[in-house]
Amino acid sequence: MEATAIALRRLSLISSHFPTHCSSSSQLTPFNCSSTTNEEDNQEIGCVFCLIVRGKSPSLKVYEDDVCLCILDANPLCFGHSLVIPKSHFSSLQETPPSVIAAMCSKVPLISSAVMKATGCDSFNLLVNNGAAAGQVIYHTHLHIIPRKTSDCLWTSESLTRCSLKTDEALKLADGIRENLSFSNNYEDNKGHGPSLVVN
Repeated sequence: MEATAIALRRLSLISSHFPTHCSSSSQLTPFNCSSTTNEEDNQEIGCVFCLIVRGKSPSLKVYEDDVCLCILDANPLCFGHSLVIPKSHFSSLQETPPSVIAAMCSKVPLISSAVMKATGCDSFNLLVNNGAAAGQVIYHTHLHIIPRKTSDCLWTSESLTRCSLKTDEALKLADGIRENLSFSNNYEDNKGHGPSLVVN
């Protein structure tokens, strides 16, 4: 039963990225973004977002520049749900060059402001589903801009009670994260910095 629920959730998530006329389960075909790459423009054969970038799949574009574009999600979580996608194919956030992530993120204030004004919302979530366990079903990096209104009950997790992080666990966790970071030359200044958690 649990496998069926996971499969249905994944089908629901993936169908949210298809144009409405393709949302019927009988018309869905799986996209394998690990297929051969078109090296000329770093796009994957069969990736729905690469097809949108090339103009071979329908979408409602609301923004476009040399690095990225923003489209309306065809089956949104809420009215105005938008996706910022890079024009080049990168299967995950960690595979995406920092310059591309920076270009995408630099457009979030402009795009989210326009989305909020157009939808009458005053808030938004910025979301990345990175990896299968996080709900990623199209393996082409993308950012979700999800406009929000007070008491819209979009996320059930918002009603969960949060527990305070215990100091000893937090220190161990921070040390473990630091040990696993790979610092490039751009981050040399951060090396050797101890924990910034102040314990009273």
